[in-house]
Amino acid sequence: MKTTDLLVVGGGAAGLSAAAEAASYGAKVTVLESDLHLGGQLVKQTHKFFGSKDEHAGTRGYKIADIILNEIQECGDKVETYTNTAAVGYYKNDGIVTVMRGEEEYFKIKPKKMIMATGAQERIIPFPNNDIPGVYGAGAVQTLMNVYGVVPGRRVLMIGAGNIGLIVSYQLMQAGVEIAAVLEAMPKIGGYWVHAAKIRRLGVPILLRHTIKAALGTEIVDGAVIQDIDTGELSHVECDVICLAVGLTPTNEMLWQAGCEMRFIPQLCGHVPLRDPKLRTSHPDIWIAGDAAGIEEASAAMVEGRISGLAAAEALGFKVDQNRFGEYQERLNSLRRGEAGEKIRSGLALAQVADWGDK
Repeated sequence: MKTTDLLVVGGGAAGLSAAAEAASYGAKVTVLESDLHLGGQLVKQTHKFFGSKDEHAGTRGYKIADIILNEIQECGDKVETYTNTAAVGYYKNDGIVTVMRGEEEYFKIKPKKMIMATGAQERIIPFPNNDIPGVYGAGAVQTLMNVYGVVPGRRVLMIGAGNIGLIVSYQLMQAGVEIAAVLEAMPKIGGYWVHAAKIRRLGVPILLRHTIKAALGTEIVDGAVIQDIDTGELSHVECDVICLAVGLTPTNEMLWQAGCEMRFIPQLCGHVPLRDPKLRTSHPDIWIAGDAAGIEEASAAMVEGRISGLAAAEALGFKVDQNRFGEYQERLNSLRRGEAGEKIRSGLALAQVADWGDK
């Protein structure tokens, strides 16, 4: 049985930011990351971030991961990190978390407080042959290219024109891979226009109101049938990779186990926990941050991590800078302004409570 002041489940943008913030006030923090490395999605992101100077605008994602990791290293022995380690269960009667490290080592942790920064999992849409080699999620393609330096194929059909689909399309082209087309079922592009403009200038067609009907091939992908949703017209696309960038769903199984009050909010892309302004859930010892709180950009995840880390340190009895709550909230509000943030703002209005009273 291990003990710690604060257990952070998830070592991505939100979790690392939360750990750095809490440790800076003196909290003993343990971070669990199921992947082989810390940094989460940041290590896959070779593009430069938007936002403000506070969120490292103009810096490439993998370099932002290094910045936060350096901050954690400066905390010395206040932060203990585990990679290739998954939190597999939460027992709300005694607050114990069960953990698997690799495939052999099993142990338990009893934290005083917890931050759930478990991120999200990719959605997969059903169509014939969607299980043959050559059909990838966009996250898998990013991992292959940006972490391991391996291109997935020669000609890719991208499904989804959100930010992920557009950015991964551009990254594939930078690696010399041809993009046959980007399909989007909605009547408008879901991602930022600046990302769409990059690939359009390079001649990639973005087909709105189109979807994939079937993958072609027996052993591997050797093409796809696509469909115009409005006319029903079918056409054939030559490709050896089909990349699915059709959205994310918050990974929140442990929050269900902990008995947190959950609500299905489409704008936040699934079931998410209700939370107060300091990101505390209905469970008095659990906070949330990042995509576990609702699907959003990595810049917002980092700021949410700061808020939850600050709040958890306060709840542990450490003297924190109260002004930081207002500063971080203003940074979040700035990231969520304008037309691009309308969806997340409407979702958060349904997810937030004023406070939890005596809980």
